[in-house]
Amino acid sequence: MQSTGTQQSLISSERVQGTTVYSPNGDEIGSIDHVMIDKQSGRVAYAVMSFGGFLGMGESHHALPWNALKYDTSLGGYRTDVTEDQLRAAPEYSESSWTDRDWERRTYDHYGVPYYWGTGSV
Repeated sequence: MQSTGTQQSLISSERVQGTTVYSPNGDEIGSIDHVMIDKQSGRVAYAVMSFGGFLGMGESHHALPWNALKYDTSLGGYRTDVTEDQLRAAPEYSESSWTDRDWERRTYDHYGVPYYWGTGSV
């Protein structure tokens, strides 16, 4: 019998997409649009979050390092210490950002978390 409970350490990318992200005080600040995975290491590099807007119009997209998110079973979503203001001030995300290591460094440095590709910030 396959378990579908929240005790599992693995989750399908299908279930991550659309998951709500909450601020430190429990306010909803956005949702995960998609995740970026390093093809060589298999590590999740970051989640691309959507926030703001109404009914999909005027949404902003920003990358949030995966290690800045922690799953909170009581919320059924991801909690982060990152505020909405920090998201808005982050290096701008574009469809070509994922090919730019300098952009990734600036993004990880902005949030003060270690680089997913090895030693680095913080």
